[in-house]
Amino acid sequence: MSCGEPHETDCSEVLSEVWLYLDHECDERRKELLQTHLDECHPCLEQYGLEEHLKALLAKKCGGEHAPEDLKRRLRARIHEVTDEAEVVVEVEAEVEVRTAD
Repeated sequence: MSCGEPHETDCSEVLSEVWLYLDHECDERRKELLQTHLDECHPCLEQYGLEEHLKALLAKKCGGEHAPEDLKRRLRARIHEVTDEAEVVVEVEAEVEVRTAD
């Protein structure tokens, strides 16, 4: 998506990060860039508003439910299993390759 106007931050980039912004998971500099774009770009602000309403609705309808402790325990165990099996190789060009033990 693009509104056709020039911005420091591209519309598609802003919309791909809107949930990070909503969840307060971006650093202060990125937050300011996204906020500036939203202040300048009506189509992105509208989309942001839809996502904000969706987040509020999800929190209202799903906020009180918690995963069963057994499920959490099994997920943690599986994550540890997979990460213990993985081998991380860092090459000179800083590419990361993850291999699982077969």
